[in-house]
Amino acid sequence: MSGHRIKAAGLGKRYGTVQALSGIDLDIEPGEFLVLLGPSGSGKSTLVRALAGVERLDTGLLEISGRTVDDGGLHVPPERRDLGMVFQDYALWPHLTVAQNVAFALRRRRLSRADSAARTAEALGAVGLGEYARRFPSDLSGGQQQRVALARAIVSRPGLLLFDEPLSNLDADLRERLRLEISRVTRLCGATAVYITHDQSEAFALADRIGVLDEGRLVQLDRPEEVYQRPATPFVARFTGCAGELPVQVAAAEGERATVHLGGAALTARALGPLREGEMASMIIRPDAAAFTSRTEADAVQAVVTDVAYRGRGYEHAVRTEAGMLTGLHSATRVERGAQVGIRLTPEGCHVHPERCDTGDEMNVTAVSFEPERRVLLQGRQPAL
Repeated sequence: MSGHRIKAAGLGKRYGTVQALSGIDLDIEPGEFLVLLGPSGSGKSTLVRALAGVERLDTGLLEISGRTVDDGGLHVPPERRDLGMVFQDYALWPHLTVAQNVAFALRRRRLSRADSAARTAEALGAVGLGEYARRFPSDLSGGQQQRVALARAIVSRPGLLLFDEPLSNLDADLRERLRLEISRVTRLCGATAVYITHDQSEAFALADRIGVLDEGRLVQLDRPEEVYQRPATPFVARFTGCAGELPVQVAAAEGERATVHLGGAALTARALGPLREGEMASMIIRPDAAAFTSRTEADAVQAVVTDVAYRGRGYEHAVRTEAGMLTGLHSATRVERGAQVGIRLTPEGCHVHPERCDTGDEMNVTAVSFEPERRVLLQGRQPAL
Protein backbone atom coordinates (compact mmCIF):
# COMPACT_ATOMS: atom_id res chain seq x y z
CA MET A 1 0.00 0.00 0.00
CA SER A 2 1.29 3.48 -0.84
CA GLY A 3 -0.21 6.62 0.61
CA HIS A 4 -1.98 9.33 -1.36
CA ARG A 5 -0.86 12.92 -1.43
CA ILE A 6 -3.71 15.23 -0.41
CA LYS A 7 -3.85 18.82 -1.58
CA ALA A 8 -6.56 21.23 -0.48
CA ALA A 9 -6.81 24.89 -1.42
CA GLY A 10 -9.38 27.37 -0.11
CA LEU A 11 -11.90 24.78 1.10
CA GLY A 12 -15.18 26.31 2.22
CA LYS A 13 -18.43 24.84 3.49
CA ARG A 14 -21.50 26.60 4.86
CA TYR A 15 -24.59 25.23 6.62
CA GLY A 16 -27.19 27.99 6.45
CA THR A 17 -25.68 30.92 8.32
CA VAL A 18 -22.87 28.82 9.87
CA GLN A 19 -19.50 28.88 8.10
CA ALA A 20 -18.23 25.38 8.95
CA LEU A 21 -15.03 25.64 6.87
CA SER A 22 -13.36 28.83 5.75
CA GLY A 23 -10.32 28.99 3.47
CA ILE A 24 -8.72 25.68 4.48
CA ASP A 25 -5.36 25.02 2.83
CA LEU A 26 -3.67 21.64 3.32
CA ASP A 27 -0.82 19.72 1.74
CA ILE A 28 -0.47 16.22 3.21
CA GLU A 29 2.52 14.10 2.17
CA PRO A 30 2.11 10.43 1.16
CA GLY A 31 2.25 8.20 4.23
CA GLU A 32 1.93 11.12 6.65
CA PHE A 33 -0.21 10.85 9.79
CA LEU A 34 -2.06 14.15 10.19
CA VAL A 35 -4.23 14.83 13.24
CA LEU A 36 -6.91 17.53 13.10
CA LEU A 37 -7.41 18.90 16.59
CA GLY A 38 -10.15 21.21 17.80
CA PRO A 39 -13.19 21.54 20.06
CA SER A 40 -16.74 20.67 19.07
CA GLY A 41 -17.92 22.99 16.30
CA SER A 42 -14.41 23.80 15.08
CA GLY A 43 -14.99 22.18 11.67
CA LYS A 44 -12.82 19.08 11.99
CA SER A 45 -15.66 16.61 11.32
CA THR A 46 -16.84 18.62 8.32
CA LEU A 47 -13.31 18.64 6.93
CA VAL A 48 -12.78 14.89 7.24
CA ARG A 49 -16.24 14.26 5.73
CA ALA A 50 -15.29 16.49 2.82
CA LEU A 51 -12.10 14.46 2.34
CA ALA A 52 -14.23 11.31 2.37
CA GLY A 53 -16.66 12.73 -0.17
CA VAL A 54 -19.61 12.53 2.21
CA GLU A 55 -19.91 16.33 2.16
CA ARG A 56 -19.81 18.47 -0.98
CA LEU A 57 -17.64 21.57 -0.77
CA ASP A 58 -19.07 24.99 -1.58
CA THR A 59 -15.71 26.45 -2.60
CA GLY A 60 -12.11 25.38 -3.05
CA LEU A 61 -10.15 22.59 -4.71
CA LEU A 62 -9.47 19.12 -3.30
CA GLU A 63 -7.04 16.72 -4.98
CA ILE A 64 -6.06 13.13 -4.12
CA SER A 65 -2.76 12.10 -5.72
CA GLY A 66 -3.14 14.82 -8.36
CA ARG A 67 -6.74 13.89 -9.26
CA THR A 68 -9.42 16.50 -8.59
CA VAL A 69 -12.18 14.98 -6.47
CA ASP A 70 -14.05 18.18 -5.52
CA ASP A 71 -13.87 21.72 -6.82
CA GLY A 72 -17.26 23.06 -5.81
CA GLY A 73 -18.75 21.65 -9.02
CA LEU A 74 -17.16 18.28 -9.79
CA HIS A 75 -17.71 15.79 -6.98
CA VAL A 76 -16.21 12.28 -6.95
CA PRO A 77 -18.21 9.93 -4.67
CA PRO A 78 -16.54 8.21 -1.67
CA GLU A 79 -16.33 4.78 -3.29
CA ARG A 80 -14.13 6.19 -6.06
CA ARG A 81 -11.63 7.97 -3.80
CA ASP A 82 -9.61 4.90 -2.72
CA LEU A 83 -10.04 5.44 1.00
CA GLY A 84 -11.04 3.62 4.17
CA MET A 85 -12.78 5.17 7.16
CA VAL A 86 -12.99 4.23 10.83
CA PHE A 87 -15.99 5.67 12.63
CA GLN A 88 -16.63 6.58 16.27
CA ASP A 89 -19.50 4.07 16.59
CA TYR A 90 -17.79 1.15 14.74
CA ALA A 91 -20.63 0.91 12.14
CA LEU A 92 -20.55 -2.90 11.99
CA TRP A 93 -23.32 -5.02 10.55
CA PRO A 94 -24.77 -6.97 13.52
CA HIS A 95 -26.04 -9.87 11.38
CA LEU A 96 -22.64 -10.49 9.72
CA THR A 97 -19.69 -12.29 11.26
CA VAL A 98 -16.40 -10.50 11.90
CA ALA A 99 -14.93 -11.90 8.67
CA GLN A 100 -18.03 -10.94 6.67
CA ASN A 101 -17.93 -7.39 8.05
CA VAL A 102 -14.30 -7.01 6.99
CA ALA A 103 -14.83 -8.64 3.61
CA PHE A 104 -17.77 -6.31 2.93
CA ALA A 105 -15.27 -3.57 2.06
CA LEU A 106 -13.98 -5.73 -0.82
CA ARG A 107 -17.34 -6.14 -2.56
CA ARG A 108 -16.47 -3.63 -5.30
CA ARG A 109 -12.99 -5.02 -5.93
CA ARG A 110 -14.17 -8.01 -7.97
CA LEU A 111 -11.72 -10.37 -6.28
CA SER A 112 -12.00 -14.13 -6.34
CA ARG A 113 -13.41 -15.79 -3.25
CA ALA A 114 -9.95 -17.11 -2.36
CA ASP A 115 -8.29 -13.69 -2.73
CA SER A 116 -11.02 -12.03 -0.69
CA ALA A 117 -10.65 -14.62 2.08
CA ALA A 118 -6.86 -14.21 2.07
CA ARG A 119 -7.05 -10.42 2.35
CA THR A 120 -9.65 -10.66 5.10
CA ALA A 121 -7.49 -13.07 7.09
CA GLU A 122 -4.47 -10.80 6.56
CA ALA A 123 -6.34 -7.71 7.81
CA LEU A 124 -7.72 -9.54 10.87
CA GLY A 125 -4.25 -10.86 11.62
CA ALA A 126 -2.84 -7.33 11.47
CA VAL A 127 -5.20 -6.20 14.25
CA GLY A 128 -4.83 -9.38 16.29
CA LEU A 129 -8.28 -10.82 15.64
CA GLY A 130 -7.48 -13.80 13.45
CA GLU A 131 -9.21 -16.20 15.86
CA TYR A 132 -12.42 -14.13 15.97
CA ALA A 133 -13.39 -14.40 12.28
CA ARG A 134 -16.55 -16.45 12.89
CA ARG A 135 -17.88 -14.44 15.81
CA PHE A 136 -20.54 -11.76 15.60
CA PRO A 137 -20.06 -8.12 16.73
CA SER A 138 -22.33 -8.73 19.75
CA ASP A 139 -19.83 -11.32 21.01
CA LEU A 140 -17.00 -8.74 21.11
CA SER A 141 -15.95 -6.00 23.49
CA GLY A 142 -15.93 -2.36 22.38
CA GLY A 143 -12.20 -2.47 21.79
CA GLN A 144 -12.47 -5.62 19.70
CA GLN A 145 -15.27 -4.12 17.62
CA GLN A 146 -13.09 -1.09 16.91
CA ARG A 147 -10.30 -3.43 15.80
CA VAL A 148 -12.75 -5.04 13.37
CA ALA A 149 -13.58 -1.57 12.04
CA LEU A 150 -9.85 -0.90 11.59
CA ALA A 151 -9.40 -4.22 9.75
CA ARG A 152 -12.31 -3.35 7.47
CA ALA A 153 -10.70 0.02 6.69
CA ILE A 154 -7.34 -1.48 5.67
CA VAL A 155 -8.51 -4.68 3.96
CA SER A 156 -8.92 -3.04 0.55
CA ARG A 157 -5.44 -1.49 0.87
CA PRO A 158 -6.54 2.12 0.30
CA GLY A 159 -4.10 4.99 -0.05
CA LEU A 160 -5.99 7.15 2.46
CA LEU A 161 -7.31 6.26 5.93
CA LEU A 162 -9.72 8.58 7.72
CA PHE A 163 -10.45 8.33 11.46
CA ASP A 164 -13.51 10.06 12.93
CA GLU A 165 -12.75 10.18 16.68
CA PRO A 166 -12.53 6.36 16.82
CA LEU A 167 -11.52 6.13 20.49
CA SER A 168 -13.96 8.52 22.13
CA ASN A 169 -16.40 5.75 23.21
CA LEU A 170 -13.74 3.68 24.99
CA ASP A 171 -12.41 3.83 28.55
CA ALA A 172 -9.02 5.45 29.25
CA ASP A 173 -6.91 2.28 29.43
CA LEU A 174 -8.44 0.81 26.28
CA ARG A 175 -8.04 4.13 24.43
CA GLU A 176 -4.30 4.04 25.08
CA ARG A 177 -3.93 0.46 23.82
CA LEU A 178 -6.05 1.11 20.73
CA ARG A 179 -4.14 4.32 20.01
CA LEU A 180 -0.91 2.33 19.85
CA GLU A 181 -2.62 -0.27 17.64
CA ILE A 182 -3.94 2.37 15.22
CA SER A 183 -0.49 3.96 15.00
CA ARG A 184 1.23 0.63 14.39
CA VAL A 185 -1.20 -0.71 11.80
CA THR A 186 -1.51 2.56 9.89
CA ARG A 187 2.24 3.05 9.59
CA LEU A 188 2.71 -0.63 8.72
CA CYS A 189 0.24 -0.21 5.84
CA GLY A 190 1.95 2.94 4.54
CA ALA A 191 -1.35 4.75 3.95
CA THR A 192 -1.79 8.48 4.43
CA ALA A 193 -3.90 9.06 7.54
CA VAL A 194 -6.13 11.92 8.67
CA TYR A 195 -7.37 11.55 12.22
CA ILE A 196 -9.71 13.92 14.05
CA THR A 197 -9.94 14.33 17.81
CA HIS A 198 -10.59 16.87 20.55
CA ASP A 199 -8.15 15.07 22.88
CA GLN A 200 -4.82 16.93 23.02
CA SER A 201 -2.78 14.02 24.45
CA GLU A 202 -4.12 11.70 21.75
CA ALA A 203 -3.19 14.21 19.05
CA PHE A 204 0.37 14.72 20.32
CA ALA A 205 0.94 10.98 20.69
CA LEU A 206 -0.24 10.04 17.17
CA ALA A 207 0.64 12.86 14.83
CA ASP A 208 3.46 13.53 12.43
CA ARG A 209 1.81 16.96 12.13
CA ILE A 210 -1.12 18.57 13.91
CA GLY A 211 -3.64 20.93 12.35
CA VAL A 212 -5.52 23.02 14.92
CA LEU A 213 -8.96 24.21 13.87
CA ASP A 214 -10.88 27.12 15.39
CA GLU A 215 -14.33 28.13 14.12
CA GLY A 216 -13.77 26.61 10.69
CA ARG A 217 -10.26 28.02 10.19
CA LEU A 218 -6.95 26.19 10.24
CA VAL A 219 -5.04 28.39 12.70
CA GLN A 220 -1.85 26.31 12.94
CA LEU A 221 -0.33 23.38 11.06
CA ASP A 222 2.99 22.07 12.32
CA ARG A 223 4.85 19.30 14.10
CA PRO A 224 3.52 18.46 17.58
CA GLU A 225 6.59 19.95 19.25
CA GLU A 226 6.15 23.27 17.46
CA VAL A 227 2.43 23.45 18.19
CA TYR A 228 3.09 22.94 21.89
CA GLN A 229 6.22 25.06 22.26
CA ARG A 230 5.34 27.83 19.82
CA PRO A 231 1.54 28.16 19.61
CA ALA A 232 0.47 30.55 16.87
CA THR A 233 -2.48 32.09 18.75
CA PRO A 234 -3.83 32.34 22.29
CA PHE A 235 -6.53 29.85 21.31
CA VAL A 236 -3.90 27.24 20.35
CA ALA A 237 -2.00 27.85 23.58
CA ARG A 238 -5.13 27.44 25.69
CA PHE A 239 -6.46 24.40 23.85
CA THR A 240 -3.21 22.42 23.83
CA GLY A 241 -2.55 22.59 27.57
CA CYS A 242 -3.18 25.36 30.06
CA ALA A 243 -2.67 25.39 33.83
CA GLY A 244 -4.14 28.85 34.05
CA GLU A 245 -4.26 32.33 32.55
CA LEU A 246 -3.22 35.20 34.78
CA PRO A 247 -3.18 38.99 34.35
CA VAL A 248 0.33 40.50 34.14
CA GLN A 249 1.88 43.89 33.49
CA VAL A 250 4.35 44.21 30.63
CA ALA A 251 7.71 45.60 31.76
CA ALA A 252 9.54 45.18 28.43
CA ALA A 253 9.01 43.43 25.09
CA GLU A 254 11.35 42.78 22.19
CA GLY A 255 10.56 40.35 19.40
CA GLU A 256 9.22 37.10 20.85
CA ARG A 257 10.52 37.80 24.37
CA ALA A 258 8.73 39.77 27.06
CA THR A 259 9.41 40.62 30.68
CA VAL A 260 6.29 40.86 32.81
CA HIS A 261 5.38 41.50 36.42
CA LEU A 262 3.14 38.98 38.18
CA GLY A 263 2.56 40.24 41.69
CA GLY A 264 6.03 40.96 43.03
CA ALA A 265 7.81 38.61 40.60
CA ALA A 266 9.53 39.66 37.37
CA LEU A 267 9.20 36.88 34.81
CA THR A 268 10.35 36.17 31.26
CA ALA A 269 7.84 34.77 28.78
CA ARG A 270 7.14 34.32 25.08
CA ALA A 271 5.16 37.09 23.39
CA LEU A 272 2.07 36.10 21.40
CA GLY A 273 1.37 39.32 19.51
CA PRO A 274 2.53 42.91 19.93
CA LEU A 275 3.02 44.12 23.51
CA ARG A 276 3.61 47.63 24.87
CA GLU A 277 5.56 48.53 27.96
CA GLY A 278 3.33 49.31 30.92
CA GLU A 279 0.14 47.75 29.54
CA MET A 280 -1.83 44.99 31.21
CA ALA A 281 -1.82 41.66 29.36
CA SER A 282 -2.59 37.96 29.93
CA MET A 283 -0.15 35.12 30.45
CA ILE A 284 -1.13 31.55 29.52
CA ILE A 285 0.86 29.06 31.59
CA ARG A 286 1.55 25.45 30.61
CA PRO A 287 1.22 22.85 33.40
CA ASP A 288 4.83 21.76 32.93
CA ALA A 289 6.07 25.37 33.11
CA ALA A 290 5.30 25.58 36.83
CA ALA A 291 7.30 23.88 39.58
CA PHE A 292 7.30 24.19 43.35
CA THR A 293 10.19 26.02 44.92
CA SER A 294 11.07 27.96 48.05
CA ARG A 295 8.95 31.02 48.76
CA THR A 296 12.17 32.95 49.31
CA GLU A 297 13.63 32.16 45.88
CA ALA A 298 14.09 35.23 43.69
CA ASP A 299 11.07 35.90 41.46
CA ALA A 300 9.10 33.00 42.90
CA VAL A 301 5.36 33.51 42.55
CA GLN A 302 3.75 33.27 45.99
CA ALA A 303 0.91 30.74 46.20
CA VAL A 304 -1.22 28.59 48.50
CA VAL A 305 -2.08 24.95 47.73
CA THR A 306 -5.86 24.57 47.56
CA ASP A 307 -6.19 20.97 46.34
CA VAL A 308 -4.06 17.87 45.70
CA ALA A 309 -4.82 14.63 43.84
CA TYR A 310 -2.76 11.45 43.52
CA ARG A 311 -2.20 10.49 39.86
CA GLY A 312 -0.11 7.31 40.10
CA ARG A 313 3.13 8.83 38.79
CA GLY A 314 2.93 11.60 41.34
CA TYR A 315 0.61 14.33 42.54
CA GLU A 316 -1.29 17.11 40.78
CA HIS A 317 -1.91 20.30 42.71
CA ALA A 318 -4.14 23.32 42.37
CA VAL A 319 -2.73 26.55 43.80
CA ARG A 320 -4.02 30.06 44.32
CA THR A 321 -1.79 33.02 43.54
CA GLU A 322 -2.56 36.68 44.10
CA ALA A 323 -3.56 36.88 40.42
CA GLY A 324 -5.66 33.71 40.15
CA MET A 325 -5.64 29.91 40.05
CA LEU A 326 -3.19 27.43 38.51
CA THR A 327 -4.14 23.76 38.20
CA GLY A 328 -2.48 20.50 37.16
CA LEU A 329 0.90 21.31 38.76
CA HIS A 330 2.83 18.05 39.00
CA SER A 331 5.13 17.02 41.82
CA ALA A 332 6.68 13.68 42.75
CA THR A 333 5.87 14.46 46.38
CA ARG A 334 2.64 15.56 47.99
CA VAL A 335 2.22 19.17 49.09
CA GLU A 336 -0.62 19.46 51.57
CA ARG A 337 -3.63 21.74 51.22
CA GLY A 338 -3.05 25.13 52.81
CA ALA A 339 0.74 24.98 52.38
CA GLN A 340 2.46 28.29 51.53
CA VAL A 341 4.68 27.68 48.50
CA GLY A 342 6.70 29.41 45.82
CA ILE A 343 6.08 28.70 42.12
CA ARG A 344 8.91 28.88 39.59
CA LEU A 345 7.75 29.55 36.01
CA THR A 346 9.94 28.69 33.02
CA PRO A 347 9.86 31.14 30.07
CA GLU A 348 9.29 28.42 27.44
CA GLY A 349 5.94 27.48 28.94
CA CYS A 350 4.56 30.99 29.50
CA HIS A 351 2.87 32.81 26.61
CA VAL A 352 1.83 36.46 26.93
CA HIS A 353 -0.74 38.07 24.68
CA PRO A 354 -2.29 41.55 24.67
CA GLU A 355 -5.89 40.50 25.33
CA ARG A 356 -7.04 41.07 28.90
CA CYS A 357 -8.08 37.80 30.55
CA ASP A 358 -11.41 37.57 32.35
CA THR A 359 -10.94 35.77 35.64
CA GLY A 360 -14.73 35.60 36.06
CA ASP A 361 -16.90 35.51 39.16
CA GLU A 362 -15.40 32.24 40.34
CA MET A 363 -12.00 33.98 40.61
CA ASN A 364 -13.24 36.99 42.57
CA VAL A 365 -10.25 37.20 44.91
CA THR A 366 -9.56 40.60 46.46
CA ALA A 367 -7.11 39.62 49.19
CA VAL A 368 -4.75 36.72 49.78
CA SER A 369 -2.57 36.41 52.87
CA PHE A 370 0.66 34.46 52.57
CA GLU A 371 1.93 34.75 56.16
CA PRO A 372 2.69 31.24 57.44
CA GLU A 373 0.86 31.87 60.69
CA ARG A 374 -2.37 32.90 58.96
CA ARG A 375 -4.83 31.01 56.80
CA VAL A 376 -5.72 32.17 53.32
CA LEU A 377 -8.24 35.02 53.35
CA LEU A 378 -10.58 34.93 50.39
CA GLN A 379 -13.17 37.58 49.71
CA GLY A 380 -15.60 36.24 47.15
CA ARG A 381 -16.78 32.77 46.26
CA GLN A 382 -14.58 29.71 46.61
CA PRO A 383 -14.13 28.05 43.20
CA ALA A 384 -15.19 24.46 42.75
CA LEU A 385 -12.14 22.22 42.40
